[in-house]
Amino acid sequence: MRTCVGPEPDTLDPTEPEPRDRHSEDPAPGPRRRHRGPRLRPHPFGLRTRLILAFLLVAAVGCGTTAALTYRAARNAILEQTQNTAVSAFREQAENLRIQLPVEPDTLRSQLMLIARQGKPRPWRVYAEYGTVRVSSTDRSSSSVVTPELRSRALDQNVPHAAFQRVVKDGVPYLTIAVPAVFLAHSPDGAPQRTGLVVYAVMELDEEEASVEAMVMAARDGALPALLVALIPALIAARGVLRPVRELRIAAHSMGRGRLDTRIHAKGRDELADLARTFNESAAELERSVTELRDAEARARRFASDVSHELRTPLAGMLAVTEVLDEDAAGLDTDTARAVRLISAETGKLAVLVEDLMEISRFDARAAALHTDEVDAADCVRKTLQNRRWTDPERIVPHLAGGVRARLDPRRFDVVVANLVGNALRHGGTPVTVRLYAAGGELVTEVADRGPGIHPDVLPHVFDRFYKADRARTRSEGSGLGLAITLENVRLHGGTVTAANRPDGGAVFTVRMPL
Repeated sequence: MRTCVGPEPDTLDPTEPEPRDRHSEDPAPGPRRRHRGPRLRPHPFGLRTRLILAFLLVAAVGCGTTAALTYRAARNAILEQTQNTAVSAFREQAENLRIQLPVEPDTLRSQLMLIARQGKPRPWRVYAEYGTVRVSSTDRSSSSVVTPELRSRALDQNVPHAAFQRVVKDGVPYLTIAVPAVFLAHSPDGAPQRTGLVVYAVMELDEEEASVEAMVMAARDGALPALLVALIPALIAARGVLRPVRELRIAAHSMGRGRLDTRIHAKGRDELADLARTFNESAAELERSVTELRDAEARARRFASDVSHELRTPLAGMLAVTEVLDEDAAGLDTDTARAVRLISAETGKLAVLVEDLMEISRFDARAAALHTDEVDAADCVRKTLQNRRWTDPERIVPHLAGGVRARLDPRRFDVVVANLVGNALRHGGTPVTVRLYAAGGELVTEVADRGPGIHPDVLPHVFDRFYKADRARTRSEGSGLGLAITLENVRLHGGTVTAANRPDGGAVFTVRMPL
C-alpha cells in the first residue's frame, strides 16, 4: 500500500511570467478582427417570420381592399349602365304604346310581343296588368319575378314615371321595370293622367353577372402574383433588419467568451446603426475597465507573491531562533519565558500566513498543479489526524469506510481535511465527526461539529478570503485563507465542497471528489 506522503509544495518564482490557463479566452495581441459566432437557431415565429408575415398581411389587405373597391365600382357601373339603357328603352316603348280602353287582350298581346322583340340591350319578357286582366308576350300571363313592392310603386300616384328593381330568384339575377300607361288630359296643369294599365319588363342579368364574376376571378388570380411580388421586399427588409441583429448577437457571444476587442461594423444613420455604435462604445469602455482590473489584479498577485517569497528567508531564521528559545524558556524568569513563548507562537502564525499566501498566489497565477496517485483514502485521513495529534476520541470521532481507493493528490487532500477539521475545532463544538465513504462514483468526505452552526447570512461567504463572520474580531487563530485554499484544492480535483447546518445543530462541510 502506498503512503500518503506527497511531493514538496509547489513554488512560484515571481521573476517568471505567470503561466497561461489553457482555458483562457484572452485574445492574442494583434489587429482586431471579427469573430464568427454560432449560427442563429431557427425560430418558427421569430423576427424574420413576423416581418415577412407583416409585409404579406399588408399586401393581402391592400390587394383585398383594392379588389373589393374595384369590384364594387365595376359592378355598379356595369349594372347601372345596363339598367339605365333598359329603363330608358322600355319607357320609350311604353310611351309609344297605343291602347284603346277598355283593353283588348289580343291587341295588347301583339303590341307587347313587338316591344319584347325591340328590347335593349337584349330582348325582354313583357307583361301588362289592367285591373284583373293579365297579358304577356310569353305563354305565362304573369311573372313571379315581379314583386308586390314593384307593383305598389307602379300604382303609386307619386311615381309617375318608371320604377325598377333588381331581383335574384333561384340564383338568377333579374332586372324588373314597371311603367304605368298614361294619357294627356285637357286639364289646367296639363299633367298626364293614369289609365290604370301598367306594363312590366323582365330581363335577365346573367351576362352582366358573368362579367362581374370574371372580374372577381381576375382579381383573385392577380392577388397571388401580387403577394409573391410583395414577398421580395419582405425578404429584403427582413434581411436588412436581421443582419445587424445577427452581428450584434455574434459580437455579444464573442465578448461573453472574453474577446473584448470585438466590434460591429456600423453603417447608416438609422436606429440599428445607432445601436451598433452604442455597442462599440460600451465594448470599448468595458475593455478599458477590464484591462485596468486585470492589471490591478496582476499587480496584487505579484505583490502577494513577492512579499511571501521575501518573508520566507527571514522567517526561516526566526523560526530557528524561536525553537532554540523555546528549549531554553524553562530556565528563564517568568516574564521572559512568557514573552519568548508569545514570540514563538506569533512567529509560527506568521509562517502559516506566509505559506497560505503563497498557496493562494499559486492558484491565482494558475501555477498550482496536481500530482495524483492511487491511494487508500481512509489511510490518508488517518495520517492527517495523527500528524496533527487529533487523536483524542472525545474531540475527534472518525467514521472511515475501508477499502475506498481514489486517485488524488495526497498532499492537497491532506490540506483539505486538515483545514476542515481545524476549522471545526476552532469555531464549532466537539466532538467533531469525520466521515469518509464512496457514493455514486464519488469520494465523499464530511466534517461535522456540535457547535452553534453557521449563521444563514454567513453561509454564502464561508469560502471567501479573509472573511470574518464577526466584524468586531480583529484577530483570529487562523490566516483567514484556510477555507478558500480548501475550495481551490477541491476544484483542482474536479470536485465540490459545500457548507450547511445540521438539523440537530452544528455545521457540516461536505467534499465530493471523483474517484
